Amino acid sequence: MSAADLRRLIVTDTRRPDPAAVERLRAYGVATVHEAMGRTGSLGPDLRPIQQGTTIAGAAVTALCWPGDNLMIHAAVEQCGPGDVLVVAAAAPSTHGMFGELFATALAHRGVVGVVSDTGVRDTADLRAMGFPAWSRYVSAQGTVKATAGHVNLPVVIAGQVIEPGDVVVADDDGVAVVPLDRVEQTVTASQARLEKEAATREAFQRGELGLDRYGLRPLLESLGVEYRTHAELQDTDGRP
Repeated sequence: MSAADLRRLIVTDTRRPDPAAVERLRAYGVATVHEAMGRTGSLGPDLRPIQQGTTIAGAAVTALCWPGDNLMIHAAVEQCGPGDVLVVAAAAPSTHGMFGELFATALAHRGVVGVVSDTGVRDTADLRAMGFPAWSRYVSAQGTVKATAGHVNLPVVIAGQVIEPGDVVVADDDGVAVVPLDRVEQTVTASQARLEKEAATREAFQRGELGLDRYGLRPLLESLGVEYRTHAELQDTDGRP
C-alpha cells in the first residue's frame, strides 16, 4: 500500500490494553508514569488541560487531520468505544479550534474518557460543564472545514512522540504521557516501585532528612567544585560582599 493510500485509510479494529492495567496507570498519574518509563513518553509542556483536577487513561484512537480541517475527527468518532481516548494530530501545525462541545457529546455517548489534540479546542466552558476532559496545544474559536482526507487508527506523531492506536494515553494537570502497548505491564510494575520509593522518601523528609544526604549528593557537589562559605568569609576589606 502506497503512502498516498495510507493517508486515506480508516482502520476499524486495533489491539486494546488490559483495562485493569489502564486503571492502575491512571491512578499513578503522568509524572510517575513518565519517570517509570525512563523519562520518556511525555508529549511535552505545550499540551495543556482545559480543566484542573482530572486524570484520565485510556486506549488511543488516533486521527490525522489536515490544518483547519476536522473531517477525520468525524470519521474517528465512529471508531471510538468505552474507555478510549481520542488523539488528534495534524499533518502541519494548526491553531484552529478543531474540537468542541458537539464532538464531545458524541464521544461521551460512546464512553470515551477524553481527547488529546495537537491542534486547538473551543467551547471550553461547555466542555468543563459537561465534564468532558480535554488537553490541547491551543484554545481557539477559529472554525474549520471538512474537505481533506487523512487517516484513523494509524500511527501519529505529537511532539516527536509516536502514538500507536491502542497505546495507553495518561493525562492530568501535569500534561500527557503515552505508554506503548507492549510496555504497559512493565510500566505498571515500574510505576508501583517508584510509588513505593517515593513514599519512603516522603517519610524520610518528614523526619527531617535532607535530599543531599538521602540521594548521596554531597560527594557530587564536592566533585563539581562546589564550596561552602559563610557570609563573613565573602566580605572584602571594605566590608562589601
